[in-house]
Amino acid sequence: MRKSVVAMLALSFALAACGSEQPAADPAQAVAAVEPVAVIDGAPTGPVYTEIAGDKLAVSGFDPVAYFQGEGKPVEGSADNVVLYQGYEYRFANRENAETFAADPTKYAPQYGGNCAWAASNGKLAPGNPQNYKVVDGKLYLNFNDTVQENWVKDIPGFISKADAEYPKFSPEQRYDDSDA
Repeated sequence: MRKSVVAMLALSFALAACGSEQPAADPAQAVAAVEPVAVIDGAPTGPVYTEIAGDKLAVSGFDPVAYFQGEGKPVEGSADNVVLYQGYEYRFANRENAETFAADPTKYAPQYGGNCAWAASNGKLAPGNPQNYKVVDGKLYLNFNDTVQENWVKDIPGFISKADAEYPKFSPEQRYDDSDA
């Protein structure tokens, strides 16, 4: 009987201890909602590349303004400095870059919705990699990888001309499908 009482007490304490603990926080809810620096409405003119279907994070979270400043290199943006543009989340390294983008988003947003410029010139969609980029005539172009970029730089004006003609044929809902590769 004594063992039963001890077991019951131990079980009671264990249950009480479990009940007093706060449930583990859902990581998705743990991030405090940050007020965007700006919200710029409008519909995208074509598909915007995001790493995951249904995601709204453009340029893989990199700061598109950083490509035009200083050394002109990719810089990761922060969830603390966000501009919602055409329904997509653009992140910036600092508030000043977010405000610069908000003042003229078409100047800084990557061409072809951040899809690969070379693929677009061939009438296809492929992910644009923020590490494979080139600013040409004041516009940001992304490419899929090093090999694709090496091909693209062989005739940038020609590929831009072709991509400018091909990209408008895609609907904003279309996405890269690796089964087409």
